[in-house]
Amino acid sequence: MIGVFDSGLGGLTVLAALRRRFPEVAFTYLGDHAHVPYGDRPSDEIVELTRAAVEQLFGLGCGLVLLGCNTATAVAARRLQTAWLPASPWQERGHNVLGIVAPTVEAATQTPWAVTTPQYPQKFLTDRIAVFGTTRTVASNVYAEEIGKRCPKVTVVQQVCSELAGAIEEGTPEAELERLVEAGIAGAMAQAGGEAPHRAILGCTHFPLVEHLFRRHLPPQTRILSQPEIVADSLEDYLARHPRYKGEAADAPRCTFLTTGDPAEASARAHVFTGNDGLVFERLGA
Repeated sequence: MIGVFDSGLGGLTVLAALRRRFPEVAFTYLGDHAHVPYGDRPSDEIVELTRAAVEQLFGLGCGLVLLGCNTATAVAARRLQTAWLPASPWQERGHNVLGIVAPTVEAATQTPWAVTTPQYPQKFLTDRIAVFGTTRTVASNVYAEEIGKRCPKVTVVQQVCSELAGAIEEGTPEAELERLVEAGIAGAMAQAGGEAPHRAILGCTHFPLVEHLFRRHLPPQTRILSQPEIVADSLEDYLARHPRYKGEAADAPRCTFLTTGDPAEASARAHVFTGNDGLVFERLGA
């Protein structure tokens, strides 16, 4: 069984792509709705909340946990992978935790994550990459730093879309969502001196729901990198090398939805991400 963690509901877009790609795999989704949003919390608190969630999912039988949240990944993933997990008993049992920044950077730079020094031909690449994200993800600078390690001549423009994720989750009318998307794109273009980006990273797992609006207002030559399919591609490669994390194949693999908050509220708000498919959250530990 594979776990997917998010501070709220955005990771459902990633989970949907994973379920399409791996219909034989059982998944457990955990949303930390009792503490959402993470963006205005201190880094140490985000690390601790993410660690606690990962450990809960490990305890429920997930051998692999994917952080389906840019903020949790940007702030906590590296510390969990390099400090907490090696010192815990979970690593000895073969458990692991992955984030969604690494596959996104790989796709943007066409460079494996393990390659942290410029290689030919990436070291000569002079493209422009726009990153659209929440305030905390952009403030972490993780995308600019990791892209710069692999493609030092690339120009990375980071644009905060501070209201967009909340507006999407609230079910705001499309006209208002389009206004927010258009404003974000205008800001990124202004930062780049009016030059169009070659690639655009939608660096928030809410944003795939309005990818069509980004497509409408970005120049047609700009390639949009949307995380759900990128993450599914990366996990497919990872599971090919580590098939034990798939678990036992079943005729109808279950998908469990857990929340640290109010299950009824989480279930009601989830319809924005999943449509009217009857998704029902359960309280963690109930």
